[in-house]
Amino acid sequence: MADHQEASVTLPSEPVAVSAARRYVDRVLGEWGMVADTDFADSIRLIVSELATNAVQHTFGQSPTFTVDLRLEREEQLRLGVTDSHPRWPRRLPAAVQQDNGRGMVIIRTLTKECGGRLIVTPTADGGKTVWIALPWSVPVQS
Repeated sequence: MADHQEASVTLPSEPVAVSAARRYVDRVLGEWGMVADTDFADSIRLIVSELATNAVQHTFGQSPTFTVDLRLEREEQLRLGVTDSHPRWPRRLPAAVQQDNGRGMVIIRTLTKECGGRLIVTPTADGGKTVWIALPWSVPVQS
């Protein structure tokens, strides 16, 4: 396997694109050696779903598309990013807030931490942002 692999897809900011993003990530990571029926794979699928949902629901029509980027570096670190063109960055909700939605970032942060990773938000040149998740690549090397 190469020292560095990348894959990317841009999808419309529509609810149906959330499942398309999840399937895309699942397929690419499967090609890179991730076994589908593991806790790690389940965590990644949920993280992608939540990030894509945020890009669709919380951009208020100001981001017609979102992009999912995957980077595998030296079979050591997986970086997964979701980019949209809306300027508002994700916010932490107070623990006491009781509501039916708005818990996506809590789920993302929790799963990222449980997998030994970290969350980073970076600005884009067009005024949007990318929410990056960096995770240790815990997939056995295939020969």
